[in-house]
Amino acid sequence: MNEEPKIVLSPLSQEFSRDGITVTVEISRIEDGNEWVLEVIDTQGMSTRWEDLFATDAAALAEFLSAVEQDGMSVFVMPSALH
Repeated sequence: MNEEPKIVLSPLSQEFSRDGITVTVEISRIEDGNEWVLEVIDTQGMSTRWEDLFATDAAALAEFLSAVEQDGMSVFVMPSALH
């Protein structure tokens, strides 16, 4: 019987708010894995997941913060959530 792999959530995962928009930043990896996945979820459940994997959870968080600085928060939410 194949068991589902266990997912480890980074302690750097968090809710993040800026410009009146709040998202959940989830940084995770498979329990025995070495690479981290970055996913941003808006309040309506829309998910933005990076295709690239990260060597550390800190690198994943830095990528998210860089994207916020470059593109703003609105890229992570459904247009209807902005009204």
